[in-house]
Amino acid sequence: MSILIKGGRVIDPANGVDDTLDLLIKDGKIAKTGKNLDATGAEVIDAAGKLVAPGLIDIHVHLRDPGYEYKEDIVSGTRSAAAGGFTSVACMPNTSPVNDNKAVTLYIRNKAKEEGLVNVFPIGSITKGLKGESLSEMGDLKDAGCVALSDDGKPVCNGEIMRRALEYARPFGLVLISHAEDLSLVGEGVMNDGFVATELGLKGIPWVAEDAATARDVMLAEFTGGRLHVAHVSTRGSVEIVRAAKKRGVKVTCEATPHHFSLTDEAVRGYDTNAKMNPPLRSAEDVAAIRQGLADGTIDAIATDHAPHHIDEKNVEFNVAMNGIVGLETALPLCLRLVSEGVLSLGDMLAKLTSAPARALGIPRGTLAAGAAADVSIIDTELTWTVEAAKLNSKSKNTPFDGWEMKGAAVCTIVGGKVVYQRQ
Repeated sequence: MSILIKGGRVIDPANGVDDTLDLLIKDGKIAKTGKNLDATGAEVIDAAGKLVAPGLIDIHVHLRDPGYEYKEDIVSGTRSAAAGGFTSVACMPNTSPVNDNKAVTLYIRNKAKEEGLVNVFPIGSITKGLKGESLSEMGDLKDAGCVALSDDGKPVCNGEIMRRALEYARPFGLVLISHAEDLSLVGEGVMNDGFVATELGLKGIPWVAEDAATARDVMLAEFTGGRLHVAHVSTRGSVEIVRAAKKRGVKVTCEATPHHFSLTDEAVRGYDTNAKMNPPLRSAEDVAAIRQGLADGTIDAIATDHAPHHIDEKNVEFNVAMNGIVGLETALPLCLRLVSEGVLSLGDMLAKLTSAPARALGIPRGTLAAGAAADVSIIDTELTWTVEAAKLNSKSKNTPFDGWEMKGAAVCTIVGGKVVYQRQ
């Protein structure tokens, strides 16, 4: 089957392309791009006035499968991804059982292949059972198809364990994804430590809890020569630590989430549990630092940290509510706000959602080069719409953006040459 995407603005950051072109797909691969391509025998998609980009890649999602399918599963999670324009997602290992062995990895891959709408790349755990005590079988996880290792949701508190993890992961070519958090400094904190927390009478999480852990892991990466990726940076200090490390040649990359560059801790007012996440929403100064880090390239990628929770886990007192929000379907318009506000160019924004995350984890995606997998997002940057949580494709509806007016959305998502989503 062939598809000709006709007359769109093709932006392919990996190859420096930005032009009005046709894009031809054959047998699940990108055949060619060019002007006025022959449409004989092809299904034609008119993309005039639209943006044609490599399929978006989210390297930090929680699909909750296996074990927590009441929150999300591979089917609903990949449906949500497709609706957001994402053609590839990398899923974290904090499932039940934990993805710390070949059997769980293969379950995820096989279910995604049979029932998923987008590419699913499993991330294995750094330590067995996420307990931080002994290393997982990294070689087995790599052989089974894991693209990275992380104990996300929990930090590796023991510095010696983290050191050995960085050393042992090197021969396998695996990057370690750090959940940077000093739990002794977090204590019983439930939101950012600051004026709003004091006013609301909630215990705060100080910025130093993240910065201290980021600094430790960056220094361990420097010491071992291992590859480190810092997840969901949220503080000015973490951005500065990564920036300085990159200048020294440390093998470190990092990501930021749309909620951490779009919201401050002011969103917690009213004790809105949909504004409760880890790391917490920070101060306006931290948000400005995240934006600057995106602009100057310190922050490589944008990732959602899509974290579905059942309403019963959010519709409780703030102190006991679960951390996290769904983000796959709101990420793109929030990223486009960075463009309209002059923080990023359109090409740079797309790079942080395509080629940069692919490069960070070594995923063979994020390009429209001839011969590449035909993963494509067609985006209407002018489409205006209102977020309605109840209508999200995720099983869970925990979003702080319910009711927000958005501009920009994926109107067609193609995975492996197959249309998996069309906006109605």
